[in-house]
Amino acid sequence: MVEMKNITKVFGPLVANDNINFTIKNGEVHALLGENGAGKSTLMSILFGLYRQDEGEIYVDGELVEIRHPNDATKYRIGMVHQHFKLVEVFSVLENIILGIEDTKNGFLTTDQARIKVENIMNQYNLRVDLDAKIKDLTVGQQQKVEIIKMLYRDSDTLIFDEPTAVLTPQEIDELMDIIKNFAKEGKAVVLITHKLNEIKISSDRCTVLRRGKHIATVDVKDVTTVQMAELMVGRPLEFDYKKKKFMPGEKILEVVNLTKEGKYKKLLNNISFNVRAGEIVGIAGIDGNGQTELVYTLAGLEPATSGNIILNNMDVTKKNIRKRYEQGLSYVPEDRQRDGLVLDFDIANNVILQSYYKEQFQKNLFLKHDDIYKYADRLIEKYDIRSARGAVTETRSMSGGNQQKVIIAREIEREHNLLMVFQPTRGLDVGAIENIHQELINERDKGNGVLLISYELDEILNLADRILVIYEGEITLDVARKEVDANKLGLYMSGHKGGSLNE
Repeated sequence: MVEMKNITKVFGPLVANDNINFTIKNGEVHALLGENGAGKSTLMSILFGLYRQDEGEIYVDGELVEIRHPNDATKYRIGMVHQHFKLVEVFSVLENIILGIEDTKNGFLTTDQARIKVENIMNQYNLRVDLDAKIKDLTVGQQQKVEIIKMLYRDSDTLIFDEPTAVLTPQEIDELMDIIKNFAKEGKAVVLITHKLNEIKISSDRCTVLRRGKHIATVDVKDVTTVQMAELMVGRPLEFDYKKKKFMPGEKILEVVNLTKEGKYKKLLNNISFNVRAGEIVGIAGIDGNGQTELVYTLAGLEPATSGNIILNNMDVTKKNIRKRYEQGLSYVPEDRQRDGLVLDFDIANNVILQSYYKEQFQKNLFLKHDDIYKYADRLIEKYDIRSARGAVTETRSMSGGNQQKVIIAREIEREHNLLMVFQPTRGLDVGAIENIHQELINERDKGNGVLLISYELDEILNLADRILVIYEGEITLDVARKEVDANKLGLYMSGHKGGSLNE
């Protein structure tokens, strides 16, 4: 259906795509696998017309074509669901779907025929969304459905999904995988850009691996293991059997006492109490939407508590501002890197000093020490393998999501602190980067800091935590040592099971 030949794309000194060949067949799911910054999204952005290749050719149904912008891609029935959705938040679902190809009559917008067509698409593919709802009022999973419907509304036959599961719950991921497989059964060609190996195994027919902009291999998924794909991706064996020092927790760094947060209709947090000690990783497990975001925002000082106390290094910081909490020893990796973690129009250097710019290390007599700031950023780029086109002066908006995450991780770990609070720290990262970040969290624990890990990835909690809490409907329903619980028992509590014995 589509053939890309000898595609090369260069951004300054960075060769994003280096003479890549890539083919897509109708009726298949073709995974595009690679580390963050390997060139996956760039290659598909060329096919969708967001970028133009510097060298190479594109063929659709055997015909040489020139794709200069997304309207050309639409003409050739190529659609793309982007990792960060391209939706207008104040528009309705229907308005977003038809945006750019609207019907008009006497100069006025008409939506009757569009609504009928969209309803038919939703019925055919079981993609239910309220067409009159505003985008800003939808969940992330619902917004993704809008993007898929928008693509199908344009009669796309080649469907590109860029990291589609990065922000979805496990239930939404299962649903999306079924939708993708059904597209292939209908004869559509599906490209799945991802670094989640298990998803490739359950959904894909072939897999093309990119590494640092180069084509490494194209394999039949049924013939390779996830371990083999991982090694193709990163170019080395991976080690997930983490070695920890003996568990010897020290004094309490964080103590949360009877923390309550009232919402409009119910309590979002209900009388929560727990602690984090020096030299331990405390994992908070739970299904998305059970109070994790509210808890983290309250601990970080982004939202006020209704009642209760937050004690950080023996200081009550419940009513202290964010800077005071940072100065008292907190480092914080937020869930939403673009909204809460970065200033996207700043370069890497200015992002890594966001909470430290006023300190003597980076300023003198109220003037920033730019040479010192950029040297510091260069050191972090090297240490944390942050890949960018122009080093420390790279605007973070232009970077891949995974490398944006690395900037935040580097900033928060390198700052002076003894409590690291991380929320979904490996969301959107490849297996090599996940391995590195997991090791950094263990290093934090082993050098005597406390780590509070909030994650929807149960395996991540089980692999890293010394002690596990379960949050359900705004309450802590379980506080247990890691060795005393397994995934099945945790699942019961995450689903609302209370009381009884863990051994039942």
